[in-house]
Amino acid sequence: MVMKEHINLGRWTDEGLDILLKEAAVITSPGERIAFLSGHFLKTEYKESTLIGDVKTPEVFVINLESVDCFTFIEYIEAMRLSNSFMEFRESLRNVRYKSGVIAFTNRNHFFTDWREFNSGQLKDVTEMISYANSHKVIKQLNRKGDGTFYLSGIPVVQREIAYIHSDAVDDEVIDNMNTGDYVGMYSKEEGLDVSHTGIIIREKDRVRLRHASSLQKHRRVLDEDFRKYLKAKPGIIVLRPK
Repeated sequence: MVMKEHINLGRWTDEGLDILLKEAAVITSPGERIAFLSGHFLKTEYKESTLIGDVKTPEVFVINLESVDCFTFIEYIEAMRLSNSFMEFRESLRNVRYKSGVIAFTNRNHFFTDWREFNSGQLKDVTEMISYANSHKVIKQLNRKGDGTFYLSGIPVVQREIAYIHSDAVDDEVIDNMNTGDYVGMYSKEEGLDVSHTGIIIREKDRVRLRHASSLQKHRRVLDEDFRKYLKAKPGIIVLRPK
């Protein structure tokens, strides 16, 4: 069976992405490479539900660089980090988005902490390393809501231990232990969810930014915001670091 694809590169071309990825490949620091790549997607339009597939709809392999949500944004950047060409990017995206690179809705990494479990060769959960004293562990039944229904039909409930740092504990010491290019998930108190939002840490001299695809009506695009200010209204953070 031929797998369906839907590719929308927006303002990019195959050749343009080849050039970008070759430029990025000479940056040896994983975090700095992520900062370089993600910077080229600032102002990209926010749009939810750009992926195609569910329990009733066959999965389509989607590349949409014209519009992203908070999770597809970091998916594309992580796949680009691991690639030297557009063709490699396609393959890397399959492996970042899907368990074992097998394209199917049931194989999709739907949760941020799925990356920790299934992309561990490229990423490491450093939440406790950043602040062991201030990290809290919880057991989540991912995908099961408090009322017993599911966020995603057709996806099994997974029990997972999750460590997070409460926002009130994110002080200067914690910030100092975070690196440019760290992927940050905003911890969710909701039953069945690990995070409610994702982004990338960008350090610029004495400032720390969150680069993310914002769904807020006043933004609706990829932008940089002050990380400390953004975090004030969030319960906590989970941090994954690229290897």
